[in-house]
Amino acid sequence: MTEAYIIEAKRTPVGRKKGSLASVHPADLGGHILKSIFEDIQFDPGLIDDVIFGCVDTVGPQAGDIARTCWLAGGLPLHVPGTTVDRQCGSSQQAVHFAAQAVMSGTCDAVIAGGVQNMNLVPISYAMIAGKELGFDDPFRGSKGWMERFGDIEVSQFNSANMIAQKWGITREEMEIFALNSHEKALQAIDAGVFKDEIVPFGDFDTDETPRRGTSLEKMSELIPLIEGHNITAAMASQNADASAALLIVSERMLKEHNLTPLVKIKHISVLADDPIWMLTAPIPATKAALMKSGVKASEIGVVEINEAFASVVMAWNKEIDIDPKQVNIHGGAIALGHPLGATGARLMTTLVHTMKRDKLKYGLQTMCEGGGQANVTILENCE
Repeated sequence: MTEAYIIEAKRTPVGRKKGSLASVHPADLGGHILKSIFEDIQFDPGLIDDVIFGCVDTVGPQAGDIARTCWLAGGLPLHVPGTTVDRQCGSSQQAVHFAAQAVMSGTCDAVIAGGVQNMNLVPISYAMIAGKELGFDDPFRGSKGWMERFGDIEVSQFNSANMIAQKWGITREEMEIFALNSHEKALQAIDAGVFKDEIVPFGDFDTDETPRRGTSLEKMSELIPLIEGHNITAAMASQNADASAALLIVSERMLKEHNLTPLVKIKHISVLADDPIWMLTAPIPATKAALMKSGVKASEIGVVEINEAFASVVMAWNKEIDIDPKQVNIHGGAIALGHPLGATGARLMTTLVHTMKRDKLKYGLQTMCEGGGQANVTILENCE
């Protein structure tokens, strides 16, 4: 089995609600980042075997196999195919896994993995309610098998986040402190120019606009919970956002033939699931399983990117996984930097790759909670 290497990793800045990317067609957003992959390296885009993109709520401008549409909108070679993946929030991390598997198996030599999402044009969970005019209130209640197994329990990420906070004994104040730290870390990174090597400007837009300057614990404490009687507020949840990100993954043969310099090697890929009603807990068992399978010790992991869908998700993970919290989301997470659903996995991995190279860290780990109670885990190894 051949190794799989990440040669390039780029992303757009993250646009906020009603922000700089709000009116940009997803195909143009994705096409822009795909073109950028070939700007700094000498590599013919015609050699790409496939393009695998994550996207959620694939309706309207995100319908019709957005991976293929992005490639074509970017003016790239007609003969290169593309396919779109939906593993909910983990869609573009799964795209990386599929790309790595294609390379490791010898089926492909060069694959681009990534994702795109415009949550201003297509609101979150729009695909979940798009079937109402066909007589389906949601994807679950029409299924006899689902109802027999899980009953009429609401499938709600907000309820799940609150259940996690209660189970792991995490208070509202603790979650607000976590959220504030996320904003502070992100703003420090922006001010220090940390993201400049990974961001490709979209026109004049060149800086993540989601982190909130001037936010405070006092302001957070004034917010009303998303569900009455719960502790989860918008302040401790990921932000709706727009973005695209992409990574070029190649085989050893392609590496040598084209004299390419790898950023990192993909050491391990896996996915695991947990209870779909709890929904957001899977990163805990998935991370434990990944460390065991990979042979990499928790103490060897230099940096972690775990999606901040909610503060309680990451805080519970930190209580169960023996990795120093100071090594987790060191430049902030989705609470500050946004969660553009189908693009988030690739955005996190792009940041992870560049952090590992800059700080000369041997191993980095990425994981995230996903709809259906799932979680992907990727472990990367620095090639230096």
